Amino acid sequence: MRIQVETSIPPELSEPTWQLYTTAFDELRVTAVQRHVMDRAEFDQVLSDARVLKYLGRDDRSPDLLTALATFTNELDSMPLISPDYFAHRWPDLYAQRRIWYIGFFAVHPQYRGCGIFESVIADMWQRVQDSDGVAALDICRRNDQIGLGRAIHQTLGSLTEGARATRLDEQTFWLYELPPRP
Repeated sequence: MRIQVETSIPPELSEPTWQLYTTAFDELRVTAVQRHVMDRAEFDQVLSDARVLKYLGRDDRSPDLLTALATFTNELDSMPLISPDYFAHRWPDLYAQRRIWYIGFFAVHPQYRGCGIFESVIADMWQRVQDSDGVAALDICRRNDQIGLGRAIHQTLGSLTEGARATRLDEQTFWLYELPPRP
């Protein structure tokens, strides 16, 4: 398994990266109320933005197969689904110094889940956070938290840095109000 960290994606990877992204996240289109999945234009914008690091997972046995794709940045205005103002208000110094890192998304090909690529990418990202004496943030919707994503990240970071802490930054709950049944 090999990981490449790039600032740009070559044109020939445009379709394979989009396919991996949609395969990994299509379920969230119908299991999460809030939109968590970028549309194609947003996706292309993020992947073409040199301020965003792109992590590409490759299998040495099948070099044409993309096994993982993740984005990571400390330029928060490059991420379409978050509010940079929130971070600038809460941590003005860290924000001004670009020491707040954000994982935009992390997609792993279904055949490669559990192979160690997740932990390897998180370790590289965490090293960048440590090198900048910064913090890292990401969004985990309830669905992904229920299937263990938050726990997996906690375990991985705990194995890399004893005493690493997690803080829930925000939570949004959607409510539905119905009329009573008709008599």
